[in-house]
Amino acid sequence: MIRKFSVVFLIPMLAACASTGNVAPGLPATYNNPGLQNVQGLDIVMGKSASNLIRLFGDPAQDVAEAPGRKLQFSSGACILDAYLYPPPGGGDARVTHIDTRRSDGAEVDRVSCVNALRIR
Repeated sequence: MIRKFSVVFLIPMLAACASTGNVAPGLPATYNNPGLQNVQGLDIVMGKSASNLIRLFGDPAQDVAEAPGRKLQFSSGACILDAYLYPPPGGGDARVTHIDTRRSDGAEVDRVSCVNALRIR
């Protein structure tokens, strides 16, 4: 009897995990969620190509290609920035859709501050 009730309670919990997003297969959710696109100070990074980033920050410490995306990592004594680039849904050059920033010890750091610190060097 207890098993029957546990199954009944389990079904709604599993249904809550279902996704109803409209993201096209193979594309990151950030194309449909422009959360970082509108942050003042990140506009010099978000939506930019790899060549734009290299002109801004210099050669990346890491350049990792994982189809369909690419990760460029830039670092300084102040922080590490990982920029994730994906081609737009209509095709074309990969553009920055998301960034992560941290200190070398893994602690969080403000994204805008990190971008500015990397530009200064």
